[in-house]
Amino acid sequence: MAGTEQYPHYIEFRHVYKTFDHPVLVDCSFHVAPGETVAIIGRSGVGKSVTLAHIMGFLKPDRGRIIVGHRDITDFSEPELRQVRKKVTMVFQSGALFDSLNVGENILFSLELREDYNASNKDEIVNGLLGMVDLLEYRDSYPSDLSTGYRRAVAIARALAAEPECILYDEPTTMVDPIMSDHLGNLMLRLKHQLRLTAVVVTHDLDLMRKVADRVVFLFDGKVIYFGPVQEMEKSDHPHVQEFLAMDRVELSG
Repeated sequence: MAGTEQYPHYIEFRHVYKTFDHPVLVDCSFHVAPGETVAIIGRSGVGKSVTLAHIMGFLKPDRGRIIVGHRDITDFSEPELRQVRKKVTMVFQSGALFDSLNVGENILFSLELREDYNASNKDEIVNGLLGMVDLLEYRDSYPSDLSTGYRRAVAIARALAAEPECILYDEPTTMVDPIMSDHLGNLMLRLKHQLRLTAVVVTHDLDLMRKVADRVVFLFDGKVIYFGPVQEMEKSDHPHVQEFLAMDRVELSG
């Protein structure tokens, strides 16, 4: 495949710049190999969610190139981007579920968008996806009946219904209790090993980062100040990385 020869990484940012009323991404470069999970961390407002929006094609860079699915999508039209989004799906922080549909119907909605959709085994697939995220008993419940963490798990199941190659998680453990946070982390780790999906996780949660990520992108003021293996980040001599790690240790000890 020509794309994999020219663009071996599944996702790659090449010297990406983006400015709104101030610079949000500044000469941002990193890559995600096929089957790898990369976490993007940093304080609020450093460009983490903007990075995901570029991967989905919701935003275009002012300068630089964006590679997704081994293809340069920087100048793609909206119809071309819709094809990319069939392979790359996103789990939004809100869950983005349809309140008027129950859990099973939410997943079925995603399933019906597939070109290979087969109505004869839809119940089996929906039940299989809910079983994968340990929520089969909630099939007939509505999103309003579920906790934030359970809604996120349903959103993950709905994302998987599209049979993506890559899944993007936007702050999956924000605003959930520690037990549910641990459950979501274990779920993401299980999906990583079972399905071998490429994944990008935007998070403040360093426990989640350490559990699921192979490598980490640390953003500060829109710049990548560390990109490398999770276990090597502790050795970074960048003062902002060390300050971030020190704050995490204080919160843990507290």
